[in-house]
Amino acid sequence: MKFASVRLVTFDVERLITFYTQLSGVAAVRLADGFAEIRLPGATLAISAERLIQRFNAGAAPAAANRSAILEFEVDEVDRVLSSLGSTAVIVQEPTVMPWGNRSLLLRDPDGSLVNIFSRPRVTSADPQR
Repeated sequence: MKFASVRLVTFDVERLITFYTQLSGVAAVRLADGFAEIRLPGATLAISAERLIQRFNAGAAPAAANRSAILEFEVDEVDRVLSSLGSTAVIVQEPTVMPWGNRSLLLRDPDGSLVNIFSRPRVTSADPQR
């Protein structure tokens, strides 16, 4: 089995495409009216119009209702990503070093989904466990 993607269901496809394109620096691939993918190394972020879910799977995935999953993106420098976002994101947690060593920035996308932008601590020769 291969993990392929996470799909966000939204009322405003263009707004989410703009947000995640700006965040990732990767252009969206538009596969159909109301459906696009942002193809990143390791997985794809799919964005779907709520009307498509209603057409094929009515009620299965209400738009902008996620409150339990966190979308996580590993980057080299958290602060550089934060500065590139400007005022487009709602910050939940400023860049913080977590107890396990990751530097993490939490924000919400335009639909309210929680997004974690993080970097792992740099490995040193004195730290063979990482």
